[in-house]
Amino acid sequence: MAATSHVMKARNAKFLRVKSTSHVRCTLVGPDKKLAQQQQNKRLSLQDNAKFTKILKGKEVEEAAMWKCIELHERCPNGIVLPYPMTWAPGVLETSYNRCGEITSEYAKTFYLGTQLMTPEQARAIWAVYVWCRRTDELVDGPNASKITPKALDRWEERLEALFDGRPYDVLDAALTDTISRFPLHIQPFRDMIDGMRMDLVKSRYETFDELYEYCYRVAGTVALMSNPVMGVEKSYTGPLEPVYRAALALGTANQLTNILRDVGEDANERNRIYVPLDELDRFGISEKEVLTGMYAASTGRIDDRWRRFMQFQIARARQYFTDAEAGVNLLDQQARWPVWSALILYRQILDAVERNDYDNFTRRAYVPKWRKFASLPTALLRAQLPGSMASILAQS
Repeated sequence: MAATSHVMKARNAKFLRVKSTSHVRCTLVGPDKKLAQQQQNKRLSLQDNAKFTKILKGKEVEEAAMWKCIELHERCPNGIVLPYPMTWAPGVLETSYNRCGEITSEYAKTFYLGTQLMTPEQARAIWAVYVWCRRTDELVDGPNASKITPKALDRWEERLEALFDGRPYDVLDAALTDTISRFPLHIQPFRDMIDGMRMDLVKSRYETFDELYEYCYRVAGTVALMSNPVMGVEKSYTGPLEPVYRAALALGTANQLTNILRDVGEDANERNRIYVPLDELDRFGISEKEVLTGMYAASTGRIDDRWRRFMQFQIARARQYFTDAEAGVNLLDQQARWPVWSALILYRQILDAVERNDYDNFTRRAYVPKWRKFASLPTALLRAQLPGSMASILAQS
């Protein structure tokens, strides 16, 4: 269960660079077999090098990626120079960004609304990131998920490497290639998200919270690391970037933990997945079988008290991550804060809905009614306009 759901099918074409005397043009052609082989050789080389490096686990994965992103953000605040710089054929980028905006608007309406307060360049870049994440998630959770193999994810990663080189495969990839030439996006969180999809192919249980934390980072925290360089930092802020990035990662973790708690029954029944840590289930005297069948007291037919106590513990932890995230939201550029505050407020309300359902997340889906969502938007906008310290105080009141 990753952070997004449905995917839009992309046209199978790539951008081939055709040299001219003064610049590089691009046009839509068929797949480049030579490029595919180059990317395959590059991936195998990386795998060989990985044999001699420490394998990171749990929170180490997130920590390593965060510092890579911070270093690039500080060194190249205006984006990276692509190995194969290019100009685009007339209309290509406009078409690409417009399509990304349409997809974002269709599947993430509230979030899309928030991007309207950003600068046009910021909004378009966020749409490009969103669409890539959505397409990636759909590989393992979409309608064709049963046909996805590790090799398919390897090919998707080869396409990622290519678009970061300046060689996008299709019209949707083109928007992300252009984005990374304008904003300091590091490739590491994109790679990590693909590894999160690999986890979903082979892993349906998590023994400890440290294992689950790594999964939450790979499928949700990565989005924070992709988005922060686009959203930017408050102009008056002169401190280190670390608290800005840590707050964003906390929000990613909080959102994914909320997804997991909301979808316990759906994941168990439809996918045979249990994301909540097994050692914590054991601590509350709960077995895997009970999670798969639903925990209802035989005498009353209501939720078992053990599950109720277990969920109270899980919700408290998720809320703490939301609180940790609040401290850094208003360190972001003012034009980018509203969608972040909206996501924080709305997702936290899902936890309230789980409680209102008496912790029955086996057969009842916790959701935030539309009227409550819209009622929350002015509050999010108000907090986005306040200085960081005042917004945090208001958020806790």
